[in-house]
Amino acid sequence: MTTEQTEVSTQDRKAPVPLSRNRNYTLLWVGQACAEIGFSASMIAFPLLVLALTGSAAASGVVMAADAVAQLAVGLPGGALVDRWDRKRIMLVCEAAQVVSIGSLVVAVVLGMGTVPHMVAVAVVMGAGRAMFEPAEDAALPALVPDEQLATAVSMNAARSSIGQMVGNALGGALFTIARWVPFLMDVITHLISFVALAFIRVPKRAREATPIKHLGREMTDGMRWVWRHREIRVTAFCALALNLFFSAYYLVVIVLADKGGVPAAQIGVMAAMLGVGGIVGSLIAPYLHRVLPPHVSIAGVFWALTILAPVAVFARNGFVLGALFAGMALLAPTANTTITTHQLLLTPDDLRGRLSGVMSVVVGGAAALGPALGGLLVEAVSPSTAVLVSAAGMAAVTVLVTINPTLRRYPKNREEPTP
Repeated sequence: MTTEQTEVSTQDRKAPVPLSRNRNYTLLWVGQACAEIGFSASMIAFPLLVLALTGSAAASGVVMAADAVAQLAVGLPGGALVDRWDRKRIMLVCEAAQVVSIGSLVVAVVLGMGTVPHMVAVAVVMGAGRAMFEPAEDAALPALVPDEQLATAVSMNAARSSIGQMVGNALGGALFTIARWVPFLMDVITHLISFVALAFIRVPKRAREATPIKHLGREMTDGMRWVWRHREIRVTAFCALALNLFFSAYYLVVIVLADKGGVPAAQIGVMAAMLGVGGIVGSLIAPYLHRVLPPHVSIAGVFWALTILAPVAVFARNGFVLGALFAGMALLAPTANTTITTHQLLLTPDDLRGRLSGVMSVVVGGAAALGPALGGLLVEAVSPSTAVLVSAAGMAAVTVLVTINPTLRRYPKNREEPTP
């Protein structure tokens, strides 16, 4: 081997720059951490604003539903457009659209001109923006970090979401007491920060073929076929759908159980916050667990944690105990998410990553939207304690399937190699 070959070999083995010194990833992470805090603050303040202006719980439900419906409706076409267009530009446009729409709401509320149709329109823009932004970010992530750091980046993004949700929820209610428009102004500012951070990120250019927009339906179908053809992705999508459905139902039922059991509202707030605390801690330990645990154990672990802990809510009568229960249930979820998401991103060709993310967001978002409805029906049909056990039984059934499923038992370990 020549001296030049030895130098090249040494460079190839050189450790990559740590994520903390990765300029592009750091800008993306910080910007989105700010944006998620603002978004969570708005989501808490939205129903409060609708109730304050109209006194109608039904109108509040319509506004919140508009956000969820828009996100589901745009999910599949949004993923296809992410694979077709420049991903950095998509993220910038999504942030700019949210700044303008939420800013218009701030002006309307300050002037005393806030209306339900205006709030519905803003909620639609917010939902559609997330449906486009999230696939664009997911698809761009492998271009911003080396393959061997992708799992850590995925887990740190999960921590970012948990932090944003926890801090934003706390700030949203507090800022609303100052003035009705203040939480939304904070959301505008945080999205502006994200926009500026994104402007300085360098995302490698992709070679893309220009195809007529009329082919968008075919491209969406290609994305769904990709998911369906790959058994690992198909099985994990079904598991995510089932688990989110039953856990969303369970979450609502436990809140009702706590309320009827006389748990103070302040403690119920702590319960919800502890879910975020568990997610943050779980995200921080996820990179380590991802490295040391076999993939099947990483995935099945969260299902078994939920199955074992879920029935305990029937016997807990204290909000802090229920909060600890929620934290324990959220602890292993980031590890499973890191294992699944990292493998999917490395497996999927770059020109299909947006569609993969779009399909998965529709699957998970649909389950999260239907879950509370299922929980409400259970509470109406049976006692809250029985409803808890029914939800827990649903999660237990899914856990058994995950445990014995041959595809998940042979789930491959993520390899440190170039993306296909």
